[in-house]
Amino acid sequence: MGSKVEYVDSTQMYATSYARNSKAVAVLWGVFTLCYAVICLVAFATPEWLGTTSSSGRIGVWTICNAIDAQSGIETCIGKLEDVTTIPGVALRSAAILVGLGTLLSLVCVLALLLFFFCGTTSVFMICGWIQLFSAILIGAGVIVFPAGWDTSEVRLTCGSSAGQYALGDCSVRWALVLAVIGCLDGVILASLAFILATRHVRLRPDPGPGLPYKGEINGAFLNDAQSLSGSRKAINMQPVMLMQPSAGDADRYSEFSNRTGRSKASGYRGDYSSSVQNFQL
Repeated sequence: MGSKVEYVDSTQMYATSYARNSKAVAVLWGVFTLCYAVICLVAFATPEWLGTTSSSGRIGVWTICNAIDAQSGIETCIGKLEDVTTIPGVALRSAAILVGLGTLLSLVCVLALLLFFFCGTTSVFMICGWIQLFSAILIGAGVIVFPAGWDTSEVRLTCGSSAGQYALGDCSVRWALVLAVIGCLDGVILASLAFILATRHVRLRPDPGPGLPYKGEINGAFLNDAQSLSGSRKAINMQPVMLMQPSAGDADRYSEFSNRTGRSKASGYRGDYSSSVQNFQL
């Protein structure tokens, strides 16, 4: 038995390819959502937002650590998560709360991925997109507010007396602050991608019916009067074919298309039967 060849409309192929690529993009979005939560958690937990050129002091968004003995490496830290009042300065306290809430929302977004097993994909993408957007806004606000607390005495103890609001003094920006900024941008990009995945839908076109033009070669052994061997599409503009008998005056055409009988062959009004049917194609 020969192989069966099916011809598919190009739009159907594009729609199928788009659906397959959308699934791959959704998987990558889920992986980067997990990475986003890890970035936010690391940036919030580590006290490496600011620091001096030496290892004598480190400043985080909620803790400030100063070395007592540089040789022994013993340091004392100020600020505790369980007691927000121990964080020095209103600005640093506000920055810690904002970044902490943004980090918490990023972890909630990771847990929200489990909703794919219970809810529709559109709803889950919309929920996660809004969570990621609010998380990125909170972290970005915390990064903006954080430099306003550099004028506290605890920060000046590490960064020198020249430190002030939005003035680093003897300190420099370290990798945790850069990581927080990257996490903020990452959250905005992931939220935008989630909204796109939630609103873009693929509507597959129906299969072409018998009234649509054919898309492939036509087998000459299975032709009907609506098909043509000259091309692969229907001959839409062709006129129908009519078979006619040439006029012979008042000749009798009684049994012209009837079965062959002795009476019809011997009829005086007809010629030889073999030459009586002369068809012309219009």
